[in-house]
Amino acid sequence: MKAITLDELETASEVVTAHMAPTPHIRWPLLASRTGAEVWVKHENHTPIGAFKIRGGLNYMNKLKAEQPDCPGVITATRGNHGQSVALAASLAGIPATVLVPFGNNPEKNAAMKALGAELIEHGDDFQEAYEHAGGLAAEKGLRPIPPYHPWLIEGVGTYALEFLSAEPDLDTVYVPIGMGSGISGLISARDALGLKTRVVGVVAEGAPCYALSFEAGRAVSTDTADTIAGGVACRVPDEDALGLILEGAERVVRVTDDAIMEAMGHYLTDTHNLAEGAGAAPLAALLDERHKMAGRKVGLVLTGGNAGRAVLRRVLDGG
Repeated sequence: MKAITLDELETASEVVTAHMAPTPHIRWPLLASRTGAEVWVKHENHTPIGAFKIRGGLNYMNKLKAEQPDCPGVITATRGNHGQSVALAASLAGIPATVLVPFGNNPEKNAAMKALGAELIEHGDDFQEAYEHAGGLAAEKGLRPIPPYHPWLIEGVGTYALEFLSAEPDLDTVYVPIGMGSGISGLISARDALGLKTRVVGVVAEGAPCYALSFEAGRAVSTDTADTIAGGVACRVPDEDALGLILEGAERVVRVTDDAIMEAMGHYLTDTHNLAEGAGAAPLAALLDERHKMAGRKVGLVLTGGNAGRAVLRRVLDGG
């Protein structure tokens, strides 16, 4: 995939800001005390769906509407935030949306996707099985398949990074979760387009390490399972295009445990009064693991998203 340019990010930003305000970035003193770093949080939990995915959906549907105004419908697979993005953006564009989720998916996210107008179909034991089935249904029903990783999605998602890095160009390092790669790709693209030196650190869960394994090997490495409370990073087959950009532009990819993720969710509640889902809290978990090497530095954390399920949240409130 070609690099996303500054012109493309700025054009996507016009599309995104027509539907939502830029999200805040806030310096939190209690997180600084806890980590020893100057910590700035980009609050993508404050978007209309509580995650940066909405930016990609808005840009994708805007371009799809221009390219195929009579599109009969779109179909995609998700663990939740991407599906909410597609559902909301498709609804705004007047396009029917079908979303596949694995069995046992976060019930609150499922309810949100239905409320946003999507037809929800449960299939398979994990994201990958739902994704593969969505491809078959797309061909069967004549629907436009939306993959989890696509240039139009990256352009839109990257607008969060354009906002963040334009406002704080002297960030030493930014930690960002890796699901299928749109968030970190948008960050790398914006960093490079702005000509900055900010280091980008990707974060995955120990139970879903495909991108960490792939980064270490320098090639795509799939896993048999993706077992983590953080549904937004529960992927087991890396995207080749995403991996290429990560290998070129990321400083490192680190792994965090589910216990560390839940602890970070608790810190967000106590230190910032924000609700973070597992994927959204993973960057803070990584910074806490690396706090000795990051002490005294100006660090950014991408909090996306805020859609924690009640069962996980109950465990966090009870101490993990």
